Amino acid sequence: MRRELSGGYELDDDRRRIDLDVVHAYVGGVSYWAKGRSREKMERAIAGSARVIGLYAPDGAQAGFLRVISDSATYAYLADVFVLDGHRGRGLGVELVREAVDTEPWKHMSWHLRTKDAQSLYARFGFHRPSERSLER
Repeated sequence: MRRELSGGYELDDDRRRIDLDVVHAYVGGVSYWAKGRSREKMERAIAGSARVIGLYAPDGAQAGFLRVISDSATYAYLADVFVLDGHRGRGLGVELVREAVDTEPWKHMSWHLRTKDAQSLYARFGFHRPSERSLER
């Protein structure tokens, strides 16, 4: 998949295009959810994911990222979602998530995620608080 967005931005799920340095710098260095994650662990996480989607600026530089952890049939978990600061405020995060959760074959799966600050973004796509039957470890 490769999809053009307004302003010259682009989404692409080609793993070879991911700039691991940028992804690791944000996820392992800035994010609240995985600060301190090693580059090796980030590389393994990407390799083991069912899908990765990169967001690219008009000059081709990595501007955002997400990965999907899934059995590729019934269950999917959205992870490591980010858009770099200089690219926010353009609806790019919405398009990044839309591509992951609202396209075939992914749109019919049971989707899960965790966030402490982006509930309104994910609510647009039908995410809500889990039921009382949910457990975590």
